[in-house]
Amino acid sequence: MLEIGSMVNGKYRVLREIGHGGMSVVYMAIDEKANKTWAIKEVRKDGVLDFEAVRQGLAVETEMLKRLRHPNLPSIVDVIEDDEILLIVMDYVEGNALSKELTEHGAQPQEKVVEWAKQLCDVLGYLHSRTPAIIYRDMKPSNIMLKPNGQIVLIDFGTAREYKDKNLADTTCLGTVGYAAPEQFGGMGQTDARTDIYGLGATLYHLLTGNNPSQPPYQIKPIRSINTSLSNGLEKIVEKCTQRDPDERYKSCAELMYDLEHYDEIDDQHKKRQRAKVMLFAVSLVVSLASLASGITTQALYVNQQNSTYDARMSDAAQEQRNLSERMDIYRECISMAGKQGEADPFLKMIELYEQYDSNGQPSDIYKFESSERNDMQSLIYSQSNELKARGNYAEVCYQMGVTTWLYYYGESGYCGSDNGSYDSMISSYTWFKECMDEIERTNMDFKNKNLAEIYYKLSKFAKDENSIGLDGSGAEAYSSIYTDLCSMVKKVNNQTPIMQLRVYDYATYLMYKRTANFQQAGKSERNLTDLCNQIEEAMDGITVASDAEQELYDRIMARYNTDGIMGLKETIHYQYNNGAELTEENTAGGNE
Repeated sequence: MLEIGSMVNGKYRVLREIGHGGMSVVYMAIDEKANKTWAIKEVRKDGVLDFEAVRQGLAVETEMLKRLRHPNLPSIVDVIEDDEILLIVMDYVEGNALSKELTEHGAQPQEKVVEWAKQLCDVLGYLHSRTPAIIYRDMKPSNIMLKPNGQIVLIDFGTAREYKDKNLADTTCLGTVGYAAPEQFGGMGQTDARTDIYGLGATLYHLLTGNNPSQPPYQIKPIRSINTSLSNGLEKIVEKCTQRDPDERYKSCAELMYDLEHYDEIDDQHKKRQRAKVMLFAVSLVVSLASLASGITTQALYVNQQNSTYDARMSDAAQEQRNLSERMDIYRECISMAGKQGEADPFLKMIELYEQYDSNGQPSDIYKFESSERNDMQSLIYSQSNELKARGNYAEVCYQMGVTTWLYYYGESGYCGSDNGSYDSMISSYTWFKECMDEIERTNMDFKNKNLAEIYYKLSKFAKDENSIGLDGSGAEAYSSIYTDLCSMVKKVNNQTPIMQLRVYDYATYLMYKRTANFQQAGKSERNLTDLCNQIEEAMDGITVASDAEQELYDRIMARYNTDGIMGLKETIHYQYNNGAELTEENTAGGNE
């Protein structure tokens, strides 16, 4: 075992043990130079019967996590290995596993469980959208960390696998009894996205009822048979998730997300209330029709009918005197209106409102796109993706979701003006730009923003893949390509909004600052990088910031040009090209890591 206080790899000082399992011990450690806390997972050869098999499994896990960037997933930063020991350095997640919450407090409030479920849906949907898809296969409370801010993090990818289209079955049977879907134990074909949906359903069952499905009697019963105060809608969701036959489950996390967003509407009591409203409306309508005979003019009826049409309701939703909730409800009505499903305008208007209003429903000049808002739009868009595609509007809606996510997404790591927030938003936008480009290619449509969408797609994909791109010269082609894309994007955003300019300049200067050696290995000259630096610096002079977030971005970019006693951006580039030495934090200006 590692000694408390010892130094690992000359960089990480071990502080204390924070967990252990049958094969490994996990420690908290600190990189004292960077003042950053990490977790170190230790697996020793003398503690494992088949160390080579475990080593190979952990190698698969670490390689998989290196390729992933999502706010609800930990990042792998270092792997240290010799003949006797394997150490994996990863993000330290402050908080407790949900299994501890269950042990200490029992069943959890359903409102909390639903919010956790939405986050888990989002991260599973992200994994399933990878190419090839990643199937997690071990969803359970002990693998879900709850942070103090309510954010959850999914840990332990030891049983995850990539979906192989030609496989008839999985090669191994892994998972935790009670939470694992029947197909994980063989004889029912290979595991896929529906397997993770089963595990999520079993986890929700445990969280909502306090009954552990991996303990006798190993059953998942209707949750209201255990607690009658629970939502009937949630009961239906859990039951659908945990069907033995995968074909009877939700087909995707997007479909499940939609029901979680509207679980109260699935509830039988809600439906009874809705039926009562319909009956009341019918009675009112009869009274109204009777009143027509005594004097209401046909013109008034005509106006009422017109007000119920799509155009009239869209006009109603545009009235700024209405509160945010009312306007959103009207847009949802328009999205679902018979004969108008698949129209782009109500989706685009909802995205615009989410930008412009804060979490309290008040207008704000500091635009933010928060996780709950993103999840809501994602569910709506996916629920009508076929209708949007049929009308030729899917690419446009996906493009706007991508742009809004890139510019304004407010994830766990902070707003886009914060260090890690920039990456959260860029990486989260990737899926939408990919969907947009896939739809353009599928339909061969003449999309007005195709060029911008393509560059956004390339930049967001590079941000997502950056940690897995070789830093030893093997990634030269990728860095050569991204340089071309950055040059193109810097020119294209000159006449765009300040926030769009700043986001592009921020990423361009960050890459040149931190990855100078990679551009050099890719054949880019010092002049190439310096010219791009000068273009950005000149463009920055013409930007007028309008919010605190924009000011933070502006200040961070300009700090990279700082020459007051330390190397600025252009000096750093010159130093690298003329010395080839690794720069230290002491002699360079602040970056973005």
